[in-house]
This record gives sequence, C-alpha cells and structure tokens, in this order.
Amino acid sequence: MTASSEFTAIDEHAAADDALVVRFFDGRHSRPYAALLKVRGGTLTVAPEDDATPVSVPLAAVRWPERTRHGGRLAQLPDGASLQALDVAAWDDWVGRHHRHESWVVRAQQNWRSVAVALVLLFAAVAAMYQWGLPWVATGVTAAVPRSVDALVGQQVLASLDDSLLKPTTLSPDAQQRIRDGFARMIQHAHPDGAPAVQLEFRSARDPRFGPNALALPGGTIVLTDALVELMPGEDDAVLGVLGHEFGHVLRRHAMRQLVQASAVGFAMSIAFGDYGTLIGSAPVLLATLGYSRDLEREADAESVRLMRASGISPRVMASFFEALERWRADPKADRGGKSGDDAIGLAFSSHPATAERIEFFKNAAQE
Repeated sequence: MTASSEFTAIDEHAAADDALVVRFFDGRHSRPYAALLKVRGGTLTVAPEDDATPVSVPLAAVRWPERTRHGGRLAQLPDGASLQALDVAAWDDWVGRHHRHESWVVRAQQNWRSVAVALVLLFAAVAAMYQWGLPWVATGVTAAVPRSVDALVGQQVLASLDDSLLKPTTLSPDAQQRIRDGFARMIQHAHPDGAPAVQLEFRSARDPRFGPNALALPGGTIVLTDALVELMPGEDDAVLGVLGHEFGHVLRRHAMRQLVQASAVGFAMSIAFGDYGTLIGSAPVLLATLGYSRDLEREADAESVRLMRASGISPRVMASFFEALERWRADPKADRGGKSGDDAIGLAFSSHPATAERIEFFKNAAQE
C-alpha cells in the first residue's frame, strides 16, 4: 500500500474515534507512517496504520508547536520521534480540545490589531530607552571609566584639532594671563574645597567658519579661540562666563558621557576587558560630531551662574554674550569663509546655539 493510500484509509476511522490523522516519524527511519493520535487519561497514543506497536507517552511530555497563522505543525516526542500535521486546521482544533488552551500571547499574534499595538509599544520602548535609558546608562558607565582615560582622550582630541582646525593664538601674553587669572579666581571662589584641574588653551582658527568658540575636552582641557575673546572687546567678564559654562562640562564629565553614549557597546567591551585603545583613537571623530543635550547644557549654564555669582559677576554678561554672538551670525560682513552664520558657527557653539531660552535664563539669573 502506498503512503497516500495509507493516509486515505486511516482517515476513514479518525472521525468516528475522535482521533487525528498525522504523519508519524519514529526517529529511526526517514519514511513517515500514517498514524492516529488518541488521548486517554493524560496519555497520548500514536497508533501507526501498519499495525506496528502503538507508542504511548505522557501528554505533558510532548512538545507542541506554537500556533502561527501560516506554516505547518510538528510536535516532538520524548524519544526523538515526531508528529507532523496533515491538516493544519484539524490539528489546531484537535490539540485545542485535547491538550490545552492557547496562551494570550499566541492568540494576540493571530490578531493584526494586537500586532499593531505591540509594534507601537516596541517603538515607544526603544524611544524611551534612547531618551532616558541610554543617558542613565552612560552616566553609570562614565563613572567606571578611569579619569586617566579622560586625559588621554583630551590629548588626542586637542592634537587632532591642532592638525586640522586650530593654530597658535595671536593674543598677547598679558591678555592670556589676565583671563587665566580671572578664571582661576572664579573656580577658587566657587569651589574653595577643591575642583577638577583644568588647563586653559588659547588658539586661533585656521578656518573662519570655526568662529567664536570655546570647548571643553575630556580630562579638563578647555580651548578658547581668539575670535571669542575679540567678540566683545574689553569684556573679560563675558569670556569668564563662557569659561564657567565650559567648566561645568568638565566638572560633570559631559564630554566623556557623550562619548560613552555615542559608542555604548564599544565602551562596555572596553570596561569588560580593560582595553581603551580603540576608543581613544576614535574619540576625535566622535567628539567632533557630537552635541550636548539640552539637559547637559542646562547643567553647564547653572555652573556658569554659580561661578559668576561667587566672583561677583552678573550673569547678565552671558545674555549679552549670546546676543553679541547672534549679531555676529547675522552680520553679512563677518569673515566666515563665505558661509552663512548658521553654517559658520564652529564645533562648540554649533551644538548649543544662542537661543532665546538661554538668554532669558541668564537674564533671570541676574535678577535673582
């Protein structure tokens, strides 16, 4: 008797006996056998049509497949044998009556509305992880990174900037020292018990598009461009306010946190195996393309206010600075290498432009 005639013959007995016709693989041969499935008292019996000895196993020991909208059904028996459905709809109905009810997960998978809701929830979870979870993880990972790594990254980034964007300052030694001294006094007044060491570097820009700029590098190096000092001639307090903002980034290791967040997987591997070489090497490229989040900028602005107040400087000077920066951006005669103001702002202030919100913040701080 051929396999197809076997299945036809056995199907005639199935309906009367509440059995299910299946293909039975005994685990020893590749050829399937026609068989009837029956359930009695928690036991599954597989009765091959060729009069071979029936196979009985506990119903709970059978590994039933999860129902899907498309595809076949294949159940695994404990001894390596398996069962394959001939009629998927009949299989699902029979298993539902004799074995178990489907879980809500399986039922939901068969409903397009449930699938659509699940996708929306998934996208919401991913967005929440990116918005809140990743920064939280980055903060914890940064705390585990040795500060010596910050210093190495800062050196690497400064060397890269000197090779590409920056050149030696043209400010007079007296002007540089005056700003250094004022900045040191600000930090001392605001943090009499000690603060992270900072190194102030003066540079001029090779490219006019870099413009008035200040940026804090990992490890405590702060770079200040000549154009920023010259933006408000004779207003050292405004320059000190900007440096106070950059000190806020240094104090809270914002640059390293952004670097960790941008390369979270790589940093996790580095912490696990103690190898920071690849990360240090890639830091200049990453930091050149990163911008601080609004929350980090607010933290740095708050630290700037703290330093200015401790030194008797009105936070109003920072509002004036941002207003002057806006005028520079809008000035068609400003030397920006032929670029518009929006394109010309350099590395640091392109990530936190002079918005009305921040100007208002410093004006309010001056009134308090």
